[in-house]
Order: sequence, then C-alpha cells, then structure tokens
Amino acid sequence: QVQLVETGGGLVQAGGELRLSCATSGRTFSSYTMGWFRQAPGQEREFVAAISWSGTTTYYANSVKGRFTLSRDDAKNTVYLQMNSLKPEDTAVYYCAAGSRSVYGLTLGANYWGQGTQVTVSS
Repeated sequence: QVQLVETGGGLVQAGGELRLSCATSGRTFSSYTMGWFRQAPGQEREFVAAISWSGTTTYYANSVKGRFTLSRDDAKNTVYLQMNSLKPEDTAVYYCAAGSRSVYGLTLGANYWGQGTQVTVSS
C-alpha cells in the first residue's frame, strides 16, 4: 500500500508560481511512476505530468508544457511539481498519483491517489 500526501497548494495571482509536493509512504517509492492530475469544477480529472521511476523520463500535458516541471527525490520519497507562469485556467484540485505503468501509461490512470490540494489562480 502506498499513501500519498500533497502539500503546497494555495492562492496565487496570474503569472505567479507555486510548488506542489507529494510525500509518499512505503519502501517501493522508487519503483513507481509518479505524476499529477487535476480537476477543475464541473470538469473531468485530467492528466498534468508524469515522471518515470528512474527520473529520466518526463511527460507533460500540452497545456502545461514549458511552464510546469516535475521532479523526484527518492531519498525523501517525494515528488515536486514546480508551476510557473500560472494562469486562471490552471485553477483546480491537484492530485498526486502513483502507478506501475510508464509515464505514458499513467495518463490512463493510477494505482494510488492522494487526497488533492487546491490551487487557485486569480486574474
């Protein structure tokens, strides 16, 4: 069993930045593909970014490419989503996810989910 706890959400003005963290429990963190999804009010959950178990491969949704950066620290069992140049349309609940598939496979769904953290970008 893997538990995921997100932190770092909040309110920021358009153009600002936030860094989300996802701390995980369990000794198998380094074997999982990790990623983030988000869900805006009235919309379906959508894929944001993923990073391979080795940290060598990342994959981003087109809507965030060039603005968001995903990284992982296996020593701390934590992944980080650095979000720059935030836009009002980035407003959503952001969920950390862990899965056994590739970064591309994670876009289809995850084995484990966090509870989510709210990100609000004001215009």
